[in-house]
Amino acid sequence: MPGFGLQERVVVIAGAGPALGATLARRFAAEGSRVVVVARNVERLEALAAQVDGAVPLAADITDEASLAALAAQVRDRFGRVDAVVNNAFTYPSMQRLAKTDPAHILESVNLMALGALRTTLAFREDLAAASADGGGAVVNVNSMVIRHSDLRYGGYKAGKTAQLALAQSLATELGPEGVRINSVVPGWIWGDTLKAYFEYRASTKGVTVEEDYADAAKNSDLRRLPTEDEVASAVLFLASPTASGITGQTLDVNCGEFHV
Repeated sequence: MPGFGLQERVVVIAGAGPALGATLARRFAAEGSRVVVVARNVERLEALAAQVDGAVPLAADITDEASLAALAAQVRDRFGRVDAVVNNAFTYPSMQRLAKTDPAHILESVNLMALGALRTTLAFREDLAAASADGGGAVVNVNSMVIRHSDLRYGGYKAGKTAQLALAQSLATELGPEGVRINSVVPGWIWGDTLKAYFEYRASTKGVTVEEDYADAAKNSDLRRLPTEDEVASAVLFLASPTASGITGQTLDVNCGEFHV
């Protein structure tokens, strides 16, 4: 049931790939929002838009300011406003210790996830400021629980996500006087079809069942389970909505109680 006050709001989802990106597009559309899905892969983008009623696919490269300027102009011409931007783009971790990680991979992580979110936000800055008078003007960055731990496999990824959080907090202070709100959702593992497929592979390499591998991954959470894509999406929708009009510069962890902050 719609309930976040997002009807007719224009929402731009940058990094709208499979898994959470698709769920976000579906959930915003279900709320009555006008959804723009953005990614570099045109075929994947169009396939996603075909699954979400009314979604508009627009290809753009968030590492390129000219590409983002063109995107902002397209959205502005089509809808005349932008109420919320969701930064969901990410790059896969190297899964190696920093001593074995190519520094270029770390730079790629920072450029895409941290600077990409910054560029995207600034590309829509004027639109978001204008929408703030009507309860809009929200930016939500999808961060990661890697900022809460120091797992040796995720050093490069953590660099990108930690930089993203730092920029989001500073930008919340900078753009706050314009009415623009910037918050972050911090999930851990996100249970959905994509993660299920990975756990099937992982379980086969460990010689255990998927259920056993899932239980091992969830054992440190208070609820003894992993959050679903819909549960993470609900946190994003809340922060993007007028319901959260007094919240900015904050992080909302969605990890079923694995970490307490």
